[in-house]
Amino acid sequence: MFSETQKLTVPGASLAYHHAAAAGPARGILLISHGLAEHSKRYRRFAEAMAARGYHVYAHDHRGHGETTAPDAPIGRFARRDGVGRVIGDIIAMRAHAALRHPGLPVILFGHSMGGLIALNASVSAPADFDAVAVWNSNFAVGLAGRAAQAILFAERMLKGSDVPSGLLPKLTFGAWGKSVPGRRTEFDWLSRLPDEVDKYIADPLCGFDASVSLWLDLFELTFRAPQKIHLARLPRDMPIHLVGGGEDPATERGKAIVWLSNHLKARGFSRISTEIYQDMRHETLNEIGADGAIAAFADWCDEVVAKS
Repeated sequence: MFSETQKLTVPGASLAYHHAAAAGPARGILLISHGLAEHSKRYRRFAEAMAARGYHVYAHDHRGHGETTAPDAPIGRFARRDGVGRVIGDIIAMRAHAALRHPGLPVILFGHSMGGLIALNASVSAPADFDAVAVWNSNFAVGLAGRAAQAILFAERMLKGSDVPSGLLPKLTFGAWGKSVPGRRTEFDWLSRLPDEVDKYIADPLCGFDASVSLWLDLFELTFRAPQKIHLARLPRDMPIHLVGGGEDPATERGKAIVWLSNHLKARGFSRISTEIYQDMRHETLNEIGADGAIAAFADWCDEVVAKS
């Protein structure tokens, strides 16, 4: 079962997290890194499914999200300074906490959307800490449009500061993605084809908030940082990497960004890349029609990883 909220004290923050204990002999540890404007409790079903397959699962709330608290990180901001370093450090701290409780087990890092950006960056920052990484529904292929968005954010920071919501980025991202769905019922239909899942997100007071200028700037730093040659060079070329996207996900250009990352990693010599585009799915693969099949396929991949560790 997914535990009630627990707390882990790290430098400058108290991380809220949940644990689902492995059923039977444990195969490994799975760490979950959630997406933007949501929180770790939304991963209960996924965590419990993976626990049933023999994995100790840990999911924490990033700074500025959910029930995690930090003096310089109100909802919508990672930190006053060095937000990227702090959220990466939190992943590494959660990994150390889990490994201390379950020594000797391989560790797999999973990230969805923003969480995938953080996960890949954590992997290149501490390559010896992780046996495999999964990046789902994340867009590292923002190119010149991403640089233009950074310029907008720098201007917003200069004009009104970094600790206030961005005026333009929500319109260029969440707003644009919502409008791209034909016959949409709500502005968040881009998340899933399941109305109940969309309604739960909208009704959740810890979801859908406006990110600050500083958080958006941190996200673009994460986006451009990890794919750079100098950072990828730190990862073993045989590290298993699992990439998943949705063919109807506007946040990843309908899966094209996932294919870009797959090709980018292969061009850098990575040999164990698993890539799957679920053609009819939107952004939240774990809350979509067909989610059970995607979770089962991921669990099979995890089993292969730990068998070879």
